[in-house]
Amino acid sequence: MTPKSRVRAVLAASLAVATLGTFAAGVGVADEKDGPKDSPKDGKQHGRVAEREIAALFDQWNAALLTGDPEKVADRYAEDAVLLPTASPRIRTERAEIVDYFAHFLQKKPRGEKVRSVIHVLDRNSALDAGLYRFHLTDPKTGVTKAVDARYTYEYEKRDGRWLIVNHHSSVLPAEG
Repeated sequence: MTPKSRVRAVLAASLAVATLGTFAAGVGVADEKDGPKDSPKDGKQHGRVAEREIAALFDQWNAALLTGDPEKVADRYAEDAVLLPTASPRIRTERAEIVDYFAHFLQKKPRGEKVRSVIHVLDRNSALDAGLYRFHLTDPKTGVTKAVDARYTYEYEKRDGRWLIVNHHSSVLPAEG
């Protein structure tokens, strides 16, 4: 090997090592910036799922309520969801039962607002949102609107790229005692 070809070989090897090192460093920086994929970066975010993304799911559910269409509300729930509703003693475990519940509940023109929310992102495909919400309900006979405070828990799972409610519990807030 001539001195000139040796220099070329060393330069080519150096370039390959430098390129590989730059690529590896870039991957390390990207992982650090994005956070670990299976553990929280700050206790509030897993992978790319943030609390604000989960909080927005309530707004989407509430928007479905405002349509007055029980099918649109039921679309927010997984096929195997469990609903323990505020205004019914029956546990709803089938889509038809969830639609039926909301067909009656929507007659009161509910409008919900969160009072307090505690969100736990469990991993990139599951999260819990629990807290207190207030519903403004209108009596269909009198037109009088009243506020009802309730406790809630939503369990969400991401299925086929879409967040769905898999478990929803809601109960009227008991009087302090």
